[in-house]
Amino acid sequence: MIFINPRGAPELACDHCGCRWVDRLKGTAYCYECGEEITAASIAEFQQALVEFSAKGAGRQDSAK
Repeated sequence: MIFINPRGAPELACDHCGCRWVDRLKGTAYCYECGEEITAASIAEFQQALVEFSAKGAGRQDSAK
């Protein structure tokens, strides 16, 4: 699950409980609240959202020049 914070940046959250606190141990991510594993698909979706957010930021910086 991905939330968008007030500044427009994506935040990864647990698909099971919605908690945004994720612990990354030995290459695996778990939710602090419920202990469920964060899936590789969720992490990939989050990484794509970060790429898109970064691209938007680069566009704003280019137009400010």
